Amino acid sequence: MHPLQPAPAAAKPKQKIKTGSLQKKETIAGLLFVSPMLIGVSVLTLIPILATFMLSFADWNFIAGFKDMKWVGLANFERLFQDDAFMKSLKNNGYFLLTVPIYMAFSMFLAVVIDKHVYMKGYFKVAYFMPYISSIVAVAIVWQVLFHPSAGPVNQLLMSLGIENPPKWIADPKYALPSLMMISIWTAIGFNMIVYIAALQSIPRDLYEAADIDGANNWVKFKSITFPQLSSTSFFLLITGIISTFKVFDLIAILTKGGPISSTSMIVWYLYDTAFVNLKIGYASSMAVILFACVMFITLLQWIGQKKWVNY
Repeated sequence: MHPLQPAPAAAKPKQKIKTGSLQKKETIAGLLFVSPMLIGVSVLTLIPILATFMLSFADWNFIAGFKDMKWVGLANFERLFQDDAFMKSLKNNGYFLLTVPIYMAFSMFLAVVIDKHVYMKGYFKVAYFMPYISSIVAVAIVWQVLFHPSAGPVNQLLMSLGIENPPKWIADPKYALPSLMMISIWTAIGFNMIVYIAALQSIPRDLYEAADIDGANNWVKFKSITFPQLSSTSFFLLITGIISTFKVFDLIAILTKGGPISSTSMIVWYLYDTAFVNLKIGYASSMAVILFACVMFITLLQWIGQKKWVNY
């Protein structure tokens, strides 16, 4: 045997060492690249979430400092469910959830019409999408002018049609919440419609061609092809829409500030008022925990139920 033959076998450990060293360097480089994101998520999201859960068991005014913090256990949660203002806010949030199926239905209808029966599709997409990308402050001020009780164009039109005492809209406790719901529906239709149009264009055309051969009308094609094929998109929009309704704050802050008579107060607004106006951080944190639990429960409920109606 030639004396130089064992040399390649002796080189393998060195190759493994080089490979392990290279993998370690790549791992370190990868961690360095993602570290800004990890730090940002940890500082701005994870730590505040953990702090909220901890503070929900305390009575604390942050101006007084940590020395005056008192641990009260479940007292904040017991007080919450005896708080009429909080229960009113929770009830208003429940009513506001109705906006989600309403604007999803409108968006799906408009998407089908624009995708198949309308010329100048680009114009209509931009026109309906503009309210969604516009500043919510500008949108709220425009609707504030439209809903003015006496000089607003909406009531002027109703009075010209013979309605002597039209609603006062956001100034009336009976109509303030429905008014906010109408504004929310109007702003959300554009985004949902664009998503539905994108989903419609991914449906295979041969399904419609086969339905035409079988003599199916438009309703049958929508019920048997379009709607089932859009179910996964509807599921995505339903979850994101419900989560967004629990975060409604800007419209309330600009238009009603929770009034009149707390008719438009919702959990996030009441949480803000409790934490940053009344400075009751512990009590506000318990509201945030209840809000988290509501969103988590509804999302899990939808996730379980989607197996029966969502087609992938």
